[in-house]
Amino acid sequence: MATKVMHFNQKKHVSHVSHHSSHTTKHVVKEHSSRKSSSKSVNQVQHTHATEAMAEPAYTVPAFSQRSTDEIEEYQRVSSHVGKGLASIQKELHRMRVATKTQVENIAIKREVQEMMHKKGTSSTETDKAPDFLVALRPHAAWEKTPVKLFCTVDGHPRPIVKWYKGGKPVDPLSAPGKYKIESKYGVHSLIISRCVVSDTAEYSAVATNSHGSTTSKAFVTVNRPAGGAYGSCQLSGQVPHMTVIHHSKLEITMLDRFGVSFGTEGGSISLVCTMVVVPDLPNVPPLAQWYRDDKLLKAGKLAEIKVGGGAATLTLPHLAKDDEGLYTLRMWTKDGTTEHSAYLFVKDAAPSVAGAPGAPISVKAFDINSDYVLVAWKPPNTTNEAAITGYFVDKRESGSATWSQCNDASVRICKYPVHGLSVGHAYHFRVRAVNSAGISRPSRESDKVTALDPAERERLQGIKLDGKHEVVIKEDDLEGVPSAPGQVVATRNTKSSVFVQWDPPKHPNHLIGYYIDASLVGSKAWAPCNHKPYKHTRFVVHGLTPGETYVFRVQAVNIYGLSDESQESTPIAVESALTTPSAPHGITMLSCDGVSMIIAWKSPKHCGGSKINAYYVDKRDADTLAWKEVNSAPTKTKTYTVDGLTEGTFYEFKVQAGNLAGVGVPSAPSTPLKCEAWTSAVPGPAYDLALREVRGDSLVILWKAPVYTGASAVTGYIVEMAKKGHHYHPLNEEAIGHCYLQVTGLEAGAEYTFKVKAVNAEGVGKASQASEPVVAKALPGTQEIQCGVDEDTGDIFLSFEACEISETSNFAWSKNYKEIRDCPRVAIETKGKRSKLTFVNPDVSDLGAFSVVVTDTDGVSASHTVTEDALNTMLELSYNIRHPIVPLKHQLNYEVLEKGHVRFWLQCLKMSPAVTYRFIVNDKEVTSSDSHKISHDVNTRVIQMTVDHFSKASEATYTVQIHDGRAKNQSSLVLLRDVFKAVLKEAEFQRSEHIRKQGPHFAEYLSYHVDDDCTVLLVCKVANVKKETVFHWFKDEEEIVLATPPNVMSGSVALPISLFSRKDQGHYEAKLSDDRGKDTSVFDISGQVFDDIINAIAHIAGSSASELVLQCTPEGIRLQCYMKYYTEEIRTAWLHKDSKISSSEKMRIAGTAEMAWMQIREPSEKEKGHYSIQIMDATKSHTRTFDLSGQAYTDAYEEYLRLKAAAFAEKNRGRVVGGLPDVVTIMEQKTLSLTCTVWGDPSPEVTWFKNENEVVSTEHAKITLEANKFASLTITAVTPEDSGKYSINVRNKYGGEFVEITVSVYKHGESPPEPKMGGRGATPAPLASKTPAQTPTPAQTPIPQTPTPSLKSPTPSLRSPTPTAKSPTPPRHVKSPSPARSLKSPTPPRK
Repeated sequence: MATKVMHFNQKKHVSHVSHHSSHTTKHVVKEHSSRKSSSKSVNQVQHTHATEAMAEPAYTVPAFSQRSTDEIEEYQRVSSHVGKGLASIQKELHRMRVATKTQVENIAIKREVQEMMHKKGTSSTETDKAPDFLVALRPHAAWEKTPVKLFCTVDGHPRPIVKWYKGGKPVDPLSAPGKYKIESKYGVHSLIISRCVVSDTAEYSAVATNSHGSTTSKAFVTVNRPAGGAYGSCQLSGQVPHMTVIHHSKLEITMLDRFGVSFGTEGGSISLVCTMVVVPDLPNVPPLAQWYRDDKLLKAGKLAEIKVGGGAATLTLPHLAKDDEGLYTLRMWTKDGTTEHSAYLFVKDAAPSVAGAPGAPISVKAFDINSDYVLVAWKPPNTTNEAAITGYFVDKRESGSATWSQCNDASVRICKYPVHGLSVGHAYHFRVRAVNSAGISRPSRESDKVTALDPAERERLQGIKLDGKHEVVIKEDDLEGVPSAPGQVVATRNTKSSVFVQWDPPKHPNHLIGYYIDASLVGSKAWAPCNHKPYKHTRFVVHGLTPGETYVFRVQAVNIYGLSDESQESTPIAVESALTTPSAPHGITMLSCDGVSMIIAWKSPKHCGGSKINAYYVDKRDADTLAWKEVNSAPTKTKTYTVDGLTEGTFYEFKVQAGNLAGVGVPSAPSTPLKCEAWTSAVPGPAYDLALREVRGDSLVILWKAPVYTGASAVTGYIVEMAKKGHHYHPLNEEAIGHCYLQVTGLEAGAEYTFKVKAVNAEGVGKASQASEPVVAKALPGTQEIQCGVDEDTGDIFLSFEACEISETSNFAWSKNYKEIRDCPRVAIETKGKRSKLTFVNPDVSDLGAFSVVVTDTDGVSASHTVTEDALNTMLELSYNIRHPIVPLKHQLNYEVLEKGHVRFWLQCLKMSPAVTYRFIVNDKEVTSSDSHKISHDVNTRVIQMTVDHFSKASEATYTVQIHDGRAKNQSSLVLLRDVFKAVLKEAEFQRSEHIRKQGPHFAEYLSYHVDDDCTVLLVCKVANVKKETVFHWFKDEEEIVLATPPNVMSGSVALPISLFSRKDQGHYEAKLSDDRGKDTSVFDISGQVFDDIINAIAHIAGSSASELVLQCTPEGIRLQCYMKYYTEEIRTAWLHKDSKISSSEKMRIAGTAEMAWMQIREPSEKEKGHYSIQIMDATKSHTRTFDLSGQAYTDAYEEYLRLKAAAFAEKNRGRVVGGLPDVVTIMEQKTLSLTCTVWGDPSPEVTWFKNENEVVSTEHAKITLEANKFASLTITAVTPEDSGKYSINVRNKYGGEFVEITVSVYKHGESPPEPKMGGRGATPAPLASKTPAQTPTPAQTPIPQTPTPSLKSPTPSLRSPTPTAKSPTPPRHVKSPSPARSLKSPTPPRK
């Protein structure tokens, strides 16, 4: 890539002479091999005067019809008067135009000089070089009667001569005066064709020649006729850029601040801005600006925002992608044709989504668009340190949709892929992702919208299968593989941050797309990409390099198949500016004048050209002449000069040139006319040589030199004035300061400021100095401050500064209180590379002050540091410690009790060398290393230690370590006496006994408790060093606990479960472990706080698992129940009614079971209504459950309570058999059978006997009795087999009754008694509602439920008793056959 050298339009001067001033011409020094001392040969190129078109045409009196003599005289008088007034207006307008143009030209000169110092390819005087076009000619298209400018920039040494040709024939400006204009300025050569005609359409070429060869650059110019002409439709296919529409303009545009080489990142944004001066500046007629990227015209849209106005042209790229990388050109239409500026924009890859993934592909486009498929093509990304790309995935989305879908299931290896399955008439966008072994890249920028339609014609295509299934459509001539590697790579110096790289093309390009250039620091194996978009040419300027570093470069060629092998590396090259002549000095001012001589001063060139400036030359001329005269034939090295031999009263102009090893640079702009007139003012003259240092975001330092002319008395001080851009000057100090520097603070970051200085003496305030250069309150990138410190090896106090940038000729200039330090015996200065170090020699209070450093030949790299008395004293103390060193200790002497009861004494140093020596002293006696006292050290950990194997009462002492390491030494002591010693000895003995204990089976972890989720308490311990024969026993209060399953010691852990834990489980627990090697015991006491902690742990689990309160009705009242995993009375609970605590009483009874806690309200009444809650408290929190016993909930509960109460009363008083009857009776015939039982009921029950479900009537044979309503009996005398059968008794009263069956078996004499049938006596309560054999209803009764059943969790639970209502089987007395139905034989299981 050839970087565009910036140029300015050639300005035309209008020269007129007055008594005090004149408008000067510019000239440029082409070459200086010597000055005065040799031949005084200076080649100058002068600009011509302003064209006649700048002046207004003279006023002409028009012809009128015939007038009389008087009318003619009157007309002439009026015309003469009007003509004089118009002439005066025209003259003033002309003067203003010339003044404006002069001002613009002065700005242009400054900018030209600055840009010239940075132009690419300026040759060193030490190396000859053949001509080379850094910026080649570009094709143009123009309309008739408009001008065309062809520009090129040529490099070479000796400086090449450029000749112009049209269609192979030389261009002769004299053959058509005014038609052609050839200019050459600062290496920029131009051919201007004014008022083009169609016949000017041709190929133009520039041929550059010197003694080492020649080279040619060609471009085609097309002139179009606006309407219907022969060339009206002429198009230059592929020849860009050209003005798409030419708008005639009378604007004169001078570009000022131009955008430079820029760097961006994918996904970010960037703005390219170029400021300008527009004459005339008309708000309603903005200039026409066009932006190009790599010669392609950009249009405003979502990817490019273009703005012109307010003295600036701006291009904003809001969504950067690597596709945006390239050479950007701003072209503007002016009165003389076009003016343009170019700079390169680099866009690097964004951070990958996966480490090591490749960068995103580039330039995704769609070709061969058909109705159902398109061919998508792209360019591969650069890979430097990433793994090679193995393939690509293509994605598509329909226009208007945000959803992307992947087109290919397997990655494709070449940069083309046909996407099938499109819908006719639908619009699509495409993007591509690259794949390597690390992962998938970020997606590329999406393609332009394409619509799936049939094309008018198709190219001949060939289908090829990749991986056996995916078809990729490519042209026949594309089947050649990646290119071969590029040839030799050559790097040459360019600027302080860029290098010019060129290379030979590959021998087998194979449809080359472009090149990727990589750079690496010498000695580093890490390569970084220089460009992120394939570059088409074989030369490239690599920007953004670090000044002073040395780099090597390599190149890879790119086509659709990927990247070629890397080229061979270039030879290493250091990043330094090419050696050129200095830029122009500036700021010429007069310091004093005595009437025959002047003392003038100037400012150094902004760019030294890569070599130290060693000469200045001054020229002068009378202000009313054009001829310049040299003032000094011998060079001067200072920036002031006394010009003698002047004529008093005459105005003079001066210009200055600077020289270095490369020669004499361009001259400065002429100074303003200075009158040679003796200064007699009593106040001082102006200060001069204003310099701005240490520029930061909020401060800077301004320096100046005292005025040469002091006035009537000595200068006593200075006043500094400051002006922010767009504001007036105002003083910074109210009282004059006596020194020539001032630190300015409180600046606004990013704002622009200028400064002036006025000297003060006894007579008053003198003339203001020339304004300083504008400065922006912003630190240079990478700026560092001066570091103050003490050398750790020597103890020297120093100030160190590392520059963020330097040049080949840079020097570090140190100052104290802003006076340069020269050969001072109190300091020593050492500079190496970017770092400079100032070391104090025997520092004291005389060295206090502000020390500053300036790096020459940079963009203002400088810094300062103030050495204060406190800081100096601190550093002197540190310096003394370094020069009289001690061994620094990180840890003083300490002790550590080890396993087996050994005691280790140790300390740790901050630094230790292998040559360290040391001694251990115990009670003033040195101890050497032995079996009982092991002494050692470790240089890596910097630890010195002594281990005492047997620490005993005799070890009570003071321990000391003395250390020597080179010149440094130190010691540390530890006193182990009395209580401190006793504590160490106790710990040592404990560790010794522990070691002995662990030789046999032992507890690795002693007994502790753990509460499971089911509230089971576990006593747990861990055992170690056990074997199968090891025995384990549990004891509580010295009584052994025998478990159903013996403990398994081989598992390593043993547990004793205690379920339903309560106060009864308090006690002294022991675990004993033993075998033939020894025994060990662990003790755990569950009482006091330990017991409380266990209960709290249980309470936490129980409270967390507690259900909401549920309501259960009983005959005694209403019960509120809370179910939980486990409940014991030791858990702290509280019952509350309407937030008042309830105590257990006859009315409110509080109790619980293992499954629940409950509270019973006996005989409830209205006052027991309300909100009830239970609080279950553990050690940290309270668990609350509630129930609202009011409203319908209370009403339903109360009704159920009454029902259950009545049922209980009935159950209590019903008729029943209390006892006495057997289940089975076996009796021999002729014996007497007596069935007797006790009955009870209130009122007294009625008793009825049955045999085989038939009522038994009392007879002599079977006699029924009931004594005292309590004893019922059935006596059968002389039983016979017919008396065998099933007998039953029915006892009942109004509340119910009971039905009991007895089986009687009669056997004959001599027979074996029958085997009785086993079973309990069946006693069946007789429901009152059930019917006897005669189906007669009786009163009902309900038995009392033995275990209440909880109802559902509901604000108003169902209160009906779960026990079914029983019907009494007792028949009324008049029933003749009272035997119950078979279905009622045993409706209920035996009573519990």
